[in-house]
Amino acid sequence: MRIVLPDGSSRELPAGSTVADVAASIGAGLAKAALGGSVNGRPVDLSAPVSEGDEVSIVTAKSDGALELLRHSTAHVLAAALIDLYGDVKFGVGPAVENGFYYDVQLDRSLSSDDFARIEERMAQIVAEARPFECRVLSRDEALVLFADQPFKQELIDGLPSDETVTSYSIGAFTDLCRGPHLPDTSHVAAFKLTKIAGAYWRGDASREQLQRIYGTAFFKQRELDAYLTNLEEAEKRDHRKLGRDLGMYMMSDMAGVGLPLYLPNGARVIRTLQEWLRKELYRRGYEEVITPHIYKADVWKTSGHYDFYHDNMYFFNVNEGSDEQPRYSEYGVKPMNCPGHVMLYANQIHSYKDLPVRFFEFGTVYRHEMSGAVHGLMRARGFTQDDAHVFCREDQVVDEVVAILDLADAIMSEFGFEYEAEVSTRPEKSIGSDEMWEHAESALKKACEVRGLPYEINAGDGAFYGPKIDIKVKDAIGRMWQCSTVQVDFNLPDRFDITYRTADNGEARPFMLHRALFGSIERFLGILIEHYAGALPLWLSPVQVVVVPIADRHKDAAAKLAERLTRAGGRVEVYEQNEPMRVKIAKAQAEKIPYMVVLGDKEVESGTVSVRERFEGDLGTWDVERLAELLADAQV
Repeated sequence: MRIVLPDGSSRELPAGSTVADVAASIGAGLAKAALGGSVNGRPVDLSAPVSEGDEVSIVTAKSDGALELLRHSTAHVLAAALIDLYGDVKFGVGPAVENGFYYDVQLDRSLSSDDFARIEERMAQIVAEARPFECRVLSRDEALVLFADQPFKQELIDGLPSDETVTSYSIGAFTDLCRGPHLPDTSHVAAFKLTKIAGAYWRGDASREQLQRIYGTAFFKQRELDAYLTNLEEAEKRDHRKLGRDLGMYMMSDMAGVGLPLYLPNGARVIRTLQEWLRKELYRRGYEEVITPHIYKADVWKTSGHYDFYHDNMYFFNVNEGSDEQPRYSEYGVKPMNCPGHVMLYANQIHSYKDLPVRFFEFGTVYRHEMSGAVHGLMRARGFTQDDAHVFCREDQVVDEVVAILDLADAIMSEFGFEYEAEVSTRPEKSIGSDEMWEHAESALKKACEVRGLPYEINAGDGAFYGPKIDIKVKDAIGRMWQCSTVQVDFNLPDRFDITYRTADNGEARPFMLHRALFGSIERFLGILIEHYAGALPLWLSPVQVVVVPIADRHKDAAAKLAERLTRAGGRVEVYEQNEPMRVKIAKAQAEKIPYMVVLGDKEVESGTVSVRERFEGDLGTWDVERLAELLADAQV
């Protein structure tokens, strides 16, 4: 039989050959390096059969998808070790995920990171035993018998069609319900590490059983694992949840509720500084600021479509709009998005083609019902503020408006030293709008990227049902990618709210609507900044820019006058008046990541100078007060 290789060439093999045979026919080196394969685009084991005309590729450690294959297999090794160590274990799911894998398990004891060394030791023994991953094809009924003692697996099987063929994979005493593929045997699991443990509800349902989720990662080389773990340690040091607390930025309260940050003075100051900085830039670029309510009657959300399509993620309540004697209740919803308010503002007056584009922006706080397990500090909250804007424009203005948005996004990312990349997401299977509208919108987004000189990847089929989008992903100081800015074309809301503009021939046309958020969520952007800078925010953004330290009580009056002078220059200044040793005050300023510390003693008071210390460079020597005042004045937004 003839099979086709990735380069288009073909090979003749005997009937009944497998992917492993294909690799061997190409060369002994490839046969030795082969870990799996792909047949007609479907990932398979090396033992998978091939047929006449199949397109076959071989997966090695260098192939795309190889890490997923390794990590999924390592999850099975973890499960096998748990069986060996703890006996009766009930298994949920154990997939490969970004940066590693996890397995959800139920057993009669609580595991902790203290158990990891023992589990890893048993995993290493299983790896050394080179146990094969043995695949078995089962009917649905056979699978129910095989997994009779695994209730979570039984539930998954029950959800399959009655005629479904399923597969199981075994290594030693552990057998899993699994589609595969897997490595040929456990000896190919080279470098692995268990990283953390957490709780997880079965199938993400808070009303169901809570399982223990064991996370880990795996690489083909030890040095790759070591580099990853070093990066992980650095990420933990930069964790915005710890730094945010230590720096007095924000707090969470069980009394307030999950995912609802409360901002302390330092955090509030940073957020307001960010907003003011962007606000000035937006006014300069032709935007108009608007303010919309936090709640609307349900009629708004029914018109927008959120009531039907986003209801479970929203908060609804009833309001008595009648009297106590004759109550009349209306349903209201807390806004998860600012868009409908901006559309209603646009519809408030008649617009001519000459008026467009209309650019509305708002720092609008929204609320979304995220699952409690998905909430993560500022990165994913239930209440957050978007630097939201909507541009209403003519078809011929779309490219120019998107270019202008990309230009603004570049200015923002450059200010913070972020490298970034773009992704254009195209029409999904389920969508609204004509082919012509989608083609125009997608072409406009691509052309805007090209005009701006911004390289982009295509994320096929990942646009919203109402229009394509551009996503901007930034790279932080330790190489992690974060989703930030978004530019989106919307065909949906203009139709639903029936908004129009007067054309040149006095007819009516539907405007194009562009959604854009540059910070995205201000909370999330602040979290990214805290981690990017390890808490040491730039001078212009630091909540406290200078701390003044009087050496003795007799210098306190001079310290107060200096603080007043620097504050008049626009600086944010604090005076350390506490009766503490100088080394303690220096350490405190360093811990609080304050950019400058100035010391006042007899010499400085007499000469009208200050002794300046910078948080990274250390002692900068003696400065004139005006030099420091000018530095702070130049750092204001």
